[in-house]
Amino acid sequence: MGLGWAAKSIWLPRLRRHPAFAVTSVVDPNPAARAEVPQDRTGTRLLADVSELSRDGTDLAVVAVPNHLHSAVACRLLRMGVPVFLEKPVCLNSAEAEQLAEAERAGGAVLLAGSAARYRADVLALRRLIDRELGELRHVELSWVRARGVPDAGGWFTQRQFAGGGALVDLGWHLLDTVGPILGPVGFDQAVGTVSDDFVNSGSAGAAWRHDAPRETGSGDVEDTARGFLVTEDGVSVAIRASWASHEPYDVTRIRVDGSAGSATLRCTFGFSPNRLKRSSLTLVRDGVETDVPLPQEEIGAEYVQQLDELPALLADPASPGRTVDEVRRTIAVIERIYRSARRARIGARSTRAVRAVPHSTLLNTEDHHA
Repeated sequence: MGLGWAAKSIWLPRLRRHPAFAVTSVVDPNPAARAEVPQDRTGTRLLADVSELSRDGTDLAVVAVPNHLHSAVACRLLRMGVPVFLEKPVCLNSAEAEQLAEAERAGGAVLLAGSAARYRADVLALRRLIDRELGELRHVELSWVRARGVPDAGGWFTQRQFAGGGALVDLGWHLLDTVGPILGPVGFDQAVGTVSDDFVNSGSAGAAWRHDAPRETGSGDVEDTARGFLVTEDGVSVAIRASWASHEPYDVTRIRVDGSAGSATLRCTFGFSPNRLKRSSLTLVRDGVETDVPLPQEEIGAEYVQQLDELPALLADPASPGRTVDEVRRTIAVIERIYRSARRARIGARSTRAVRAVPHSTLLNTEDHHA
C-alpha cells in the first residue's frame, strides 16, 4: 500500500527477492506511481484502492503510505480481515492507537509494526551483552544524529498536518522501539523534552541520498531536533535525542546503557545514509577497563530482511494479536508527552521574552503607580 520512497526503496524490492513472499498486488491512487512499478513474472496487480483487494488472495498488507494515512488505511484493511504490517510511525496520537486496537479486534486480523532497528545484528549483540554483563539497569542514552538528512517526500514529510511531527516521530520512533526490548514493558513516570528547528528549512540540510523532490525553502513547520528525558516506573532514566540535521560530520547512532555491573556503548549508523560510520562498534566498560566486543558486520538494510524473516512466524503466533498495539500505546504516549513538554517550554520562553521586552521606565512607572 503506497508507492513512496519507503515502498520503492525498502519493501518492494526485498519482498520480491524473499522466498517466503510473493507480491500479489500494489495499491496506490496515483496512476503515474503505479506505472513506475517494474513488472515481474508473478503477475502483480496494480490497484488504485484498498477496496479492490481480494481478501482470499492476501495474507498480509504492507502499508507504507504517508504518515497521516497510516491509521486510516490500516484500519480499513484490518476490518476487512487482512493482516497488516504497518510502517512507522504506526500512529500519530493515542486516539489513533485505540482506533487500530478496535479495528484489529473487529476484523480478527493481526497488526504488526514495521520498525526494523531492533532486528539489527549490532543491536541484538548489545542486548545480549546487557543481559550477561550489566546487572541492574540504571540509565540508557539513545541518539540518532544526522549531519544532513532532513527528508521531504514531495513536501509532506516536513508538514505537521501530514507527518504528525518531525525528527521525534521519524527517527525517535526507531530509538524508542529499540529501547523497548531493553527495558521491557514499562511505563514512564516522568517525561520532559525540548524541540528545535534550526535546519528544517535549510536547503543544504536535506537528505540528498533519498532523491526527494525539491523542497520549498521555509515551508516546514516541524522540528529537526528533539531531546527528551524519561524516568521509568522502576527508576531507570532514559535520555533520547533525534536529529535530522546537526553540525556533526557524520550520521551516528549511539546507544549507551549503564548498569550496576558495567556500561556498554554501541556506535553505529541506523538507516541508509551513505554519510555513515564505516563499521559498528560495541564496548564494555567495567572497573576502569574498556573491552571491545566483536560484532558481526552486515550489509546496510539487512535488518529489514531479518524482519521479513520473522513475519510468517509472527502472523501464525496466537499471542500476536494486541501485542503491537500495546507497544504502540507506550511509544506514542512518550512522544505526545515530549511534545507537550516542549510546547510548554516554548510558551514559557515567549512569555519571558515579552516581559524582558517591556521598557525599564515602564516597569518603574508601573511600580510607582501601585506604590
